[in-house]
Parts: sequence; C-alpha cells; structure tokens
Amino acid sequence: MTKLGLRDSVLTLTLIPTMIIGLILGGYFTINRYIELDEILYQQGSTIAEPLAIAIEQPLLERNKPLLHRLISHTHNKHSPAIKSIAVFDTQNNLVMTSNYHRDFKQLLALQESRELTGTEIINSEKLLTFFTPVINYATQDTQWNHNNFHSSQGTVVVQLNKEQAIIGQQQALLVSGIVIILSLILAALLALRLTRMFIQPLNKLVLATDKLIEGKVDTGLNHTMLGEFELLREGLNTIAHTMVMQRDEMQKHIDQATSDYRETLEQYETQNIQLSMAKKEAQGANRVKSDFLAKMSHELRTPLNGVIGFTRQLYKTPLNKHQKDYLDTIELSANSLMTIISDILDFSKLEAGAMELESIQFQLRDAINEVLTLLAPSAHEKQLELSIFIHPHVPDNLTGDPTRFKQVLINLLSNAIKFTEKGAIKVDVGYRLLDEERASILVSVTDTGVGIPMDKQDALFTPFGQADSSITRKFGGTGLGLIITKHIVEAMNGHISLNSAPGNGTCFTFNAVFTIPSHPISNDLPCQPLINKRILYLEPHEHTHNATVSLLKEWQTHVVACFDEQSFLTKINKDFSYDICIIGHTAAIDDMQQLKSYVKAVRESTDYLYIMLNTVSHNMREAFVGSGADACLSKPLNHRKLCEVLAAPYRLDHPVHNIEQGNEKLLPLKVLVVDDNDANLKLIYTLLEEQIETIDTAHNGSQAYSLSKSHKYDFIFMDIQMPIMDGITACKLIRESSLNEDTPIIAVTAHALTGEKEQLLKDGFKGYLTKPIDEDMLKQIISDHSPQSPINRDKSKAVVALSQPPFESDRLDWLLALQRAGGKNELAIEMLNMLLLSVPETLRLLNDAIANEDCQHVLSIVHKFHGACCYTGVPKLKSLSETLETALKNNCDLSYIEPELFELIDELNNLLNDAGMKEP
Repeated sequence: MTKLGLRDSVLTLTLIPTMIIGLILGGYFTINRYIELDEILYQQGSTIAEPLAIAIEQPLLERNKPLLHRLISHTHNKHSPAIKSIAVFDTQNNLVMTSNYHRDFKQLLALQESRELTGTEIINSEKLLTFFTPVINYATQDTQWNHNNFHSSQGTVVVQLNKEQAIIGQQQALLVSGIVIILSLILAALLALRLTRMFIQPLNKLVLATDKLIEGKVDTGLNHTMLGEFELLREGLNTIAHTMVMQRDEMQKHIDQATSDYRETLEQYETQNIQLSMAKKEAQGANRVKSDFLAKMSHELRTPLNGVIGFTRQLYKTPLNKHQKDYLDTIELSANSLMTIISDILDFSKLEAGAMELESIQFQLRDAINEVLTLLAPSAHEKQLELSIFIHPHVPDNLTGDPTRFKQVLINLLSNAIKFTEKGAIKVDVGYRLLDEERASILVSVTDTGVGIPMDKQDALFTPFGQADSSITRKFGGTGLGLIITKHIVEAMNGHISLNSAPGNGTCFTFNAVFTIPSHPISNDLPCQPLINKRILYLEPHEHTHNATVSLLKEWQTHVVACFDEQSFLTKINKDFSYDICIIGHTAAIDDMQQLKSYVKAVRESTDYLYIMLNTVSHNMREAFVGSGADACLSKPLNHRKLCEVLAAPYRLDHPVHNIEQGNEKLLPLKVLVVDDNDANLKLIYTLLEEQIETIDTAHNGSQAYSLSKSHKYDFIFMDIQMPIMDGITACKLIRESSLNEDTPIIAVTAHALTGEKEQLLKDGFKGYLTKPIDEDMLKQIISDHSPQSPINRDKSKAVVALSQPPFESDRLDWLLALQRAGGKNELAIEMLNMLLLSVPETLRLLNDAIANEDCQHVLSIVHKFHGACCYTGVPKLKSLSETLETALKNNCDLSYIEPELFELIDELNNLLNDAGMKEP
C-alpha cells in the first residue's frame, strides 16, 4: 500500500470532509425546498378552489352568469399566471362556464364526467395540478334535518394550476445547492493548498538541508526565519552542521596525528623487518653450518665410538680379572650413553632443519613391537619389572610406513618408563581405528607404575632439553631430547601424543600414528594350524600378561583353561583330566624358584608339554627350569611368534608334511631382462633371479636393452640408472614410447638415490625401484607386487648362512655379510669379491685422473659405479664412504667440500689391495 505524502494527506483530509458535509447539507435543503414548493402549490390551489366554490354557490343557484363570470374571471386574473383554467360544472357534470379554454381541456372534461365528490380532490399530472371542489348548497330547506340534503351538491368548481413555476423553483434550489457545494469545495481546496504550501516549503528546505548534512556539506542554506516549530527544526539543523564542522576538524587533526604515528611505526617496522631478515639469514646460515657440521661429524663420531664398543666386547671374550671387567663395564656403559646422546642430538638437528623424512615400506607391526620389547626386556628384568604387551586381535599386522621411526618412538617411551619405574609393571596396549579402506590409525599406550609427573611439570617434557625435574639428569641421565624427538616423529606420522600422570600414580603416554594398509599384504606365516583345538592349561598371576596371552591362544583356536592364582591352578591339576600343553608364567626371583619347580612337578604328569615364561634373559636360570622338567623356558615379555613356534614345534614334527624339503620350488614362468653395466651387479642379480625365474636375458647398457625390448616381450625389466652409451632413464622412456614392452613393469635398480630422485624415477616411467644391496626377499616382494603369477605366501625367515673361511684376513672385509649378500653361496661370494678387487686398480686410476682434472661429474660417475659394486660384497666401510660421497656430490658437486672423504676412500682402496696381497697401481 502506497503511503500518501504530506500534501496529499492535507488535501485529502480537507476536501473529503468538506465534500461530504456539503453534499449532506445541500441535499437536505434541496429536498426540503422541493417538498416545500409542492406543499405551497397544493395549499395555493386549495385556497383558490374552496373559497371560489363558496362564492359561486349563490350565482349558481340563481343562474346568474354575469356574476358567475365576473367571479371566475376575477379569481383567474388575480392568481395568474399560476392558474391555467377555472371551470364550473353543474350536477350533471355539464360545463357551465370556464375562464380559459386550452388544448388539454378535453382531458379535464373526461375527468369530470366520472367523478362524484364529497370534498376537494386533487389530481397531479406531469404539468398540471387539478383541484376538484364541490359547490355545496347550504341554503336548502329540510324540516327533517336530512344531512345529505343539507349538503347537497349544486355543481363542481375545477381549478387547474401550472406546475412550471414549482418545477423551476425546485431546479433553482438544486442548482443553487450544487453551486454552493462546488464553491465550498473550491474554497476548501484553496485553503488546503495554502495550508500545504505553508508546511511543504519549510519541510522541503529542512529535507534538503538534511541531505546536505548526510553528504557532509555543512552549508544547509537555512538562513531565513521560519514559522512556529519549523524555526526550532531550522535552529537544530544549523547547530548540528556547526557541530559537524567542529568534529570534522577535530577528527582530521586526529587522523593527521595517527597517520604521522603510523608512518613512524611503519618505518620502525621496516627497519625491524630488515634487521629480522638479516638475523634470520644469519640464523639460517648458522643452522645450516651446524647441520652440515653435525652431518659431517656423524660419521666421525660414530665410527670411533663403534670401534670402542666393538673392541670392548672383544675384550670381554678374553681372560679378565674383576677390576678389568669393572673397567670394561664402565667403558661400555659410557660409550653406549655417549652413542645415545649423539643419536638424539643428530635426530633433533634433523628435525630442526626439516631434513627428517619418513620411509614408506611394508612391515609387520607385531614383529616391529617384539623387536623393541626384546631390546628393552633385559633393562626391565634387571629391575624386576613386569613388561607386558597386549595387541587387540583385530589390529592389522601388515602396514606400510616407517617401522624404524615407529620403533624409535616406542623405544623412547619404554626406555623412560623403565628408567623412572622402580617397582611394579609396564604395560603396552595397542589398538587401532580404521580411517578408510586404505588407512588405519594405530593407537599405542605405554603405562608404568613409576614416580609420576606433577601437572605443572608436564608441559616442559615436550620442550627441547626439558625434563620434569632439573636435577633428574644427575640421577637418571639423558639429554632431555627424547620426548621432543618423539613428539615430532609422531606428528610427522599424522598422529598426536599425550600423557596422563600424577605423582605417585605412574604415567601413561598415549600416541597414535597413521599407516597405509598394503594392497598385497605379507601372509601370516605363524604355524598356528597344529594348535587348533589343543587343550592348554595356563597360569599367570599378572593380569595384563594373563589377558594378552589368553587372547592370543584363543585367536589360535585353542581351548584355554586360565588360572590367576596357585589355588585354582592346583585345583585344575587335581581333576582327572589331562592337557596337551601347560604354560606357567612367573617372576624370576630366586625366592620363587622352589615354588615354581613344585608347580612343574605337580603338573608334569597331567600334560604332554610344559613351558615356562619368566621375567629373565638369564640362560642359566632358563636351563635350570628345563632341567627340572619343563620342555622349554621363554623370556617375557610375550613374543607371539616365538610362543607360537615353540607350542607348535612338537606337533609339526609329528606331521610328515612338515619334513618335506623345500629345495625344489617350481620356477615362475616369467621372462625377465636385467640391465647393468657392472658385471658384478649383473651376475648377482642374475644368480638371485635364476632361482625364481624361468627365463633371464641380460644387457650391459640402455641401448642394448632398448634393442632387445623391440624384439622380445618381457614380464619384468630390471634397469640400472647410470650406464654408458645410454642411461637407464632414457632407455625407460624409449621402451615406453615404442617397443613390445610399453606396459611391462620396469624396476629401477640404484645403489643410492635421494628421496627427490626416487620420486622423479616414478615420474619418468618406472613402476618401482630397488636399492642395492638386493636380496631374495626384496626381489620376491617386487615380483609379488607386479606379477599375478608369483606366489603371495612367502617364508619371511632368513636362511641360515653356513660360515666359511674368508679368502684373506682384513678389517675392511666382513665375510659373513658377503655371504649374506650372495644368498649363502660361498663360490658366488668369492667371485663377487674377486670382481671387486680386479676393478679397484682401474677405479683408483680413473678417480685420481678425475680429481686432478677437477671433473666433479666424472668423479660422481666413478663413485656411483663403485658404490653399486660395494653393495654385493662384504666391505661395509667402503660402501659407507662411497654412499656418503655420492650423496654429497648429488647435493653439491664441489670436490673441495668432500676432499677428506675422497682421500680416505683412496686410502681404504689401497689398504684393501694390500690386505688381499695385490700391488697398488
């Protein structure tokens, strides 16, 4: 609905009431005038007709026409022009006399003929008003006083009056009334317009002034005085304008001052930013120098420390007196502590520099955790602590991630728990949450019964060099870097670490890490099939270990009778019932040995096989219990693989299927191409593949490989990267573009590749990569991932290498490692070593020439080729040196930067030749 303006409102409120009132009053007076004129006309006709009827009574009786004519004419003339005509009729309705014959007189005669009157009657027509009045004879003699005779009629007087004047009067009244109403409306409109003009003009000026104020203009233009309240509004707007001027001036002053201060602040900020940028560059440079220093010193620090630790352990094997043994214990403890401190500092330095990157390899979670527990179990057993592990049965065992860093986190938390716990137990619980079909979040909690940590000291634990107590280092030792390193590693694995602790109530560290679930999981090779439906009696007083073991046994589908205490255990024995297996878990305290032996003696007749689980790694104590009647003695914490193998061993031996030798495995019907310019590498890969693959072709450079790929279809191609004539990357691209092997998986084989180089290899067309040294498990994994014809189930246990005598004695030769690299084949190991030794003189000559010519790229090529040869022979120090040199040259090809390492490599090569009895070139 549209709102009316002030002008329209005033006009509406003025004119509408005026019009309504004028119409009401004009109509009222017009109707009254109309009725009044009709009544006057009726009254005038009656006043003329009735007296005339009385006056002509005598002339009519006497038939005196002159007198009658004179009366009629006189009456007509006196009331003319109102009277149209006067006529007199006798009793027979005959016309006696009339004052005027007119054209409508015949209608009057017709009306008179059928009329009998007892009084005056009036007939109203369109133009005439006719009065019929009887002439009464009042002079009649009647002795009987007859009423009718007394009022007998002598005739009729008819008077016709014109209605024209009455109609004209009515029209005049209506016209006057309309004129009056119109004039009233015009007057009201003029007054309303005048009134609106009085309001609208000041209001328009006030509105215009308000608009100016809104636009920021202070000149309102309201300089003339206004009427009434408008003057108050005008003064108010002028006051507002004046106030705005003052406030604007004041605000402008503040703005100018603020702008000046802001400019000064910006200048200060710019100066500070320049200073901060310079300080940042200096700090980054110092940090880079520190990182470079630590990276260079890592080898220099660890090498002598490893020597100290190694020769200390060698001295343990020699005859020692008590004091010498104490000295060696102190040396080994100090060296291990120093190695731990160095490792923590180096890891922290990598974290600060953002140089720590996580690997992504497939591993088995339970085996990784068991490695950590096996490593730390002796420390816990020395303090008589119960170290137990419970892994939820549904936790996935096959994961893809960085097992080394995961174990580092677990080692840090468990080491701290053992360090700060004097008595009680340390529990490890492992659960998980499935994020999606490809990822799982592994949740690990480590709970101890140690001293606990106050709430106000907990935040300091996750800061560099921070500990709950500043004096705690003197008692327990440590750098205070373990937890901050742990926190960074957990966050790098997309997880979070937290703790819950109170003084005297122990501490619980909880962390989670996100891993990928592999598409080709390693099969579960536990021999749990023979244990199905076996009856097992189990005694374990410690609740956490008890529940963990029972969960495993039930997972292997055994029937478990579990006991927490001696009474229930002996009750189960006394029943007339035999068990297949009995497991007794106990502490390794000397005071409890007799009690434990009594358990063994009591249950020996009721079970086929008896096993004991103890908190000790002491070989003598375990042998003592085996000698007392137990079939085997296991060390806590529980290792699921060892437990399963021990429990299933006797049943596997009873089964003839387990005695079948595994030496005649069927070769896979695959055709493989191996490309490498180094004869030693080529021979080793060929030998390893020969035991698995049916057909193998070889090539010495990328050009030969490309030629073979155009005429032969292969299932796999193993391609070295750096080769003469044509490198592996170029050959891979050509094979992908035009050959018979566009879809064949091409695997890059490299002795050492940085993380960015590995990613680039995948972008260049390689399906995967293998890092030298390569063993059979790595090859099986690659073949399993990329070939549907390969067996998925693989035995993960390493073959036992039969140690033979090395061809010569040298501190630079690790013959056991050489045999492992050759897959346990003594002849192949000797051949690989000879090929390396024969290549050393040529390598030294080329290396010296490249150094003399300062040809950095040529040095990198020589070092890379030699590094690949070292991967398959037992020369760990030479491999480490060549790997360090290759990494440094790839990052910064500057010979002066690595000059000490180059000369050290040359010295080591000469020393190796001397040890082998070969002359230096």
